[in-house]
Amino acid sequence: MDIQLKRGLLDVCVLVAIKNEDSYGYRILKDVKPYIEMSESTLYTILKRLELSGMLTVRTAEHGGRLRKYYHITKSGLKRIENFKEEWREVMSIYQFVTKEEKDK
Repeated sequence: MDIQLKRGLLDVCVLVAIKNEDSYGYRILKDVKPYIEMSESTLYTILKRLELSGMLTVRTAEHGGRLRKYYHITKSGLKRIENFKEEWREVMSIYQFVTKEEKDK
């Protein structure tokens, strides 16, 4: 798979994982695992990139005697999810065109 495409897909998966409630790294990995395999190092790279781009914010809170980072989606992150849905419709249309010959045989 094209690395840029995969990168965009992973970004959106992380945003969707925190869309309904703030979450933390281990929980995000657990939530996306049934759909896509992602390493811890990949996740934290994505989280940092999304934070720098303004799609999420981070707060630190104590949990079980340790500090834990919680991630919160911003309006920009929500907009990215909606834009992805529109882009995906176009990708599916292209896919249908590319596989059309296979269906016609």
